[in-house]
Parts: sequence; structure tokens; C-alpha cells
Amino acid sequence: MTSIQEKIIKPKLGLLELAKQLGSVSQACKVMGYSRDSFYRFRELYDQGGEEALMDLSRRKPVMKNRVPEHVEKAVIELAIDNPALGQKRASWELQQKGIMVSSSGVRSIWLRNDLETMKKRLKALEARAAQEGILLTEDQLAALEKAKAKKEAHGEIESHHPGYLGSQDTYYVGTMKGVGRIYQQTFVDTYARVAICKLYTEKTAITAADLLNDRVIPFFAEHEISLLRVLTDRGTEYCGKVENHAYQLYLAVEDVDHTRTKANSPQTNGICERFHRTIKDEFYDIAFRKKLYRSVEELQADLDAWLAKYNEQRPHSGRHCYGKTPMQTFRETLHIAVEKTIKTHDQSDSAQPVLSVAS
Repeated sequence: MTSIQEKIIKPKLGLLELAKQLGSVSQACKVMGYSRDSFYRFRELYDQGGEEALMDLSRRKPVMKNRVPEHVEKAVIELAIDNPALGQKRASWELQQKGIMVSSSGVRSIWLRNDLETMKKRLKALEARAAQEGILLTEDQLAALEKAKAKKEAHGEIESHHPGYLGSQDTYYVGTMKGVGRIYQQTFVDTYARVAICKLYTEKTAITAADLLNDRVIPFFAEHEISLLRVLTDRGTEYCGKVENHAYQLYLAVEDVDHTRTKANSPQTNGICERFHRTIKDEFYDIAFRKKLYRSVEELQADLDAWLAKYNEQRPHSGRHCYGKTPMQTFRETLHIAVEKTIKTHDQSDSAQPVLSVAS
């Protein structure tokens, strides 16, 4: 036995011996700093296997925290996505009919581990699977999705069906830089894949808002051979104004991008950018400004670009279509949806054109 093993076993043996000498388990536990339950456990192991049994007790073993077998967890997840309207009790009963024994609380635990604890989240999972895997939906599933869609529209929410379908753009005030002045960030987030694109400016105008799209956003989508169809903004002056002389709206018209504005007094409808701004503040700006003294916008932009590369390529996202994948991984894996939608739209528009025949 090694010296380390002796150090591990010695206190336990000492507890057993002290209890014999004192004739009191309670007093021995109080002196040695153990509970009575520990004493009886040590004594039972020692009686059964001697010192080696006490050594085995000291080896740390992983605690699985009530984890169910893998096939049970998989069945619960499949049922949750296939039948998102089922509650935990009904789901438990349905699974028991198939010979899979799991309690309603067990169903709930599995839902929580897989971010499926609400009907809204289960519907999101069903919608994402249908779009990404091309599965056929049942009538019940379609009815549930239609009901959820109507509810979202009533609350001012906008659906996003594929990368490039809808982008969210907003202005974020970074702070004041000595010798430079105020710094603003123009932010664009693809609402489907959650890919973020940002650029820094020293002013907040319609020209800077349009410049982000022209310099980075439109080329990004063109590089992947899809188009940006619509952009969502608030009603700030950099995004809204008289169409005939407003730089941002003129640019959208040139690029054939639809413009949707948030409802008045309802900034939460542009919550995707707001959540991203909280993330970038906590994970980038607060850290960067503590570590480094920036003297130019270009210097800060370089570090921002490096952070964005990690955010898009390496950081798992919990967005409704990502489910633990990175934004760029989600973007690449769902590009085919955007391409298929585009081809289908072109085919429909072509078929709608009148056919002219020339009499011979």
C-alpha cells in the first residue's frame, strides 16, 4: 500500500478504532468530524472487505444525476418534437403504451436538459427539423404550427424561414474614445442563423447604416450565392425618413431589399439585436477596454473582427434554429433551404408570365 493510500484510509480506521475505545459512536464522530451515517458505512465496508473496501470507497465515481437510459431519452425527445402539444403527463402515458417506462417528472427533466420544456420551444424544434431535414408534417403538426404562427403575428413577431430571409439591423453606442469622440456600432444579425456582422463609425447617420450593408452584409450573402430579402430596423432617423432623399432607404430600393420597421413603442420586436448587444458588451467591450487603451477606430475594429470570427465560427448558439451549433455552421447547413426557396419562387414567377403565340 502506498503512502497516499495510507493517508486516505488512516482517518477511517482511526474513526472505527476510536469508537471502540470510547464505546460511543456519537462521541467518536464528533471528535473525528464524521457523521454517524459515514461511521456505519465505513464499518459495514470494513467488515465485508477489510481495508481495501475502504480504499475503494475513496475512489471518486461519476454521479449521473438520475440520468435515464439513452434510448429512453431519445424516445422522449422524438415524441416531444413529433407531438409538441402533449404535456408531460400525456407524454409519459404515450411512452408507457409503447413499453418505455418513464414518469411525468422524468419527461420534464429530459425536456429541461434539451431545452424543450415549453410548447413554444417544442414547436420551434419541430419547425427547424421540418425545414432542415425536409420531413413531411402531419395534420396535427401543421395545425399546431399554424396556431403558433397566428399567435406570433398577433404579438408583432416576424417569422424567419431561412438564411437571408430576414436580417435585423440596429445601432449600438459603444462609448467615447479619447481623441476620437463618440463611437457607434452598426450591427446586422441574420435572424435565422444568428450570424452577426458589425462595423464601427464615429457618427450615427443614414449613410453609415447603408455603408454596413454595402460594405459587409450584401457582399457576405453574395459570396454564398443567396440574397438578403428583408431587413428589420427600429424607427430611428438613420433608418427612416423621406424615401426620395434618405440614403438608407434609397440603398434598400437599389438592392431590392424589403424594409420592415418595429411597432411604435415596441422595441422588444427587435430583440435579437438587443440580446446580441448585451452579449458583445459583456464578452468583448467590457474586457477589451480593461485590457487595452485604444487610440483609433481601426484598432478597435480589428479586435472586434477577431471576436466576431470566434462568435460566428466557434461559439455555440442557443437560437431557435441553432440548437447548440455555431451561427456559421447553422448558416452553411441551411443554405439549401434558401436556394430551394429562390428556385421555387423563380419557377412560379416564370409560370405566371403570359405565353404569346404567333399565328403562322
